[in-house]
Amino acid sequence: MDEVFKALADPSRRRLLDSLNARNGQTLRELCSGLDMARQSVSKHLAILESADLVTTVRRGREKLHYLNAAPINAIAERWISRYDQHRVHALSDLKRALEDSRMHKPEFVYTTYINTTPERLWEALTEPSFTRRYWGTALTSDWQVGSAVTWEHADVKITDPDQVVLESDPYRRLSYTWHTFTREFGEAVGLDAETTAELAGERRSKVTFEIEDLGQLVKLTVVHDGFEPGSTVLSMIGGGWPHVLSNLKTLLETGDVLPAGADEPDSREAASTRS
Repeated sequence: MDEVFKALADPSRRRLLDSLNARNGQTLRELCSGLDMARQSVSKHLAILESADLVTTVRRGREKLHYLNAAPINAIAERWISRYDQHRVHALSDLKRALEDSRMHKPEFVYTTYINTTPERLWEALTEPSFTRRYWGTALTSDWQVGSAVTWEHADVKITDPDQVVLESDPYRRLSYTWHTFTREFGEAVGLDAETTAELAGERRSKVTFEIEDLGQLVKLTVVHDGFEPGSTVLSMIGGGWPHVLSNLKTLLETGDVLPAGADEPDSREAASTRS
């Protein structure tokens, strides 16, 4: 955690985080134009933020897009916040909420975490229904071949749809599939009102991609959830849901158990968007 605290200590780096919080997914050129800093200085600060995992990047063609990453702040919150008086941790709590709840300029969600596991074990955790049910509360069933259906089961509600399919499947490296359908039964099971369920069902279907990179003793997992319309309600909800799911995944793979009930829980709307 030393790198995180070092990165946050510099006001210029905090300005970069503020800029990404206001408009996520920026290129280096865009970040430079919005701040009174030389390109070289911005590059150096971004390198430090990336080393601390506070910023993660995604390549789109020739562009390199920069995103806030909530994982380090989640780790601080889960491990240490309960050990200190509440007034001493307001800054961390506020930053954590800002990272998770930022409304993104580009309609997508990007999150990176590092897990002490193997690519094979992580792939199993992403594709085996007995695994996904433990950290996600949802059983995902498929043969994980491109074009195959993915069945979602949560709270005794089974969700099937011809458009719930595997988009990419490169074992131990990359997995992508379309997001589930928002049915009336699902909405009732997770406590959504009929109006919200209808609003979610009316949006175009999004997709989630898991990118797995073997770093030796660690595995880097980057989750990209995209395909949203501008102003998407689903996007506004998943910002808090995904970090909890992925923290649970990391804890399960590293300790054999999930987070204690209530630890870093998203609210019911956030949970509904990812625990499905």
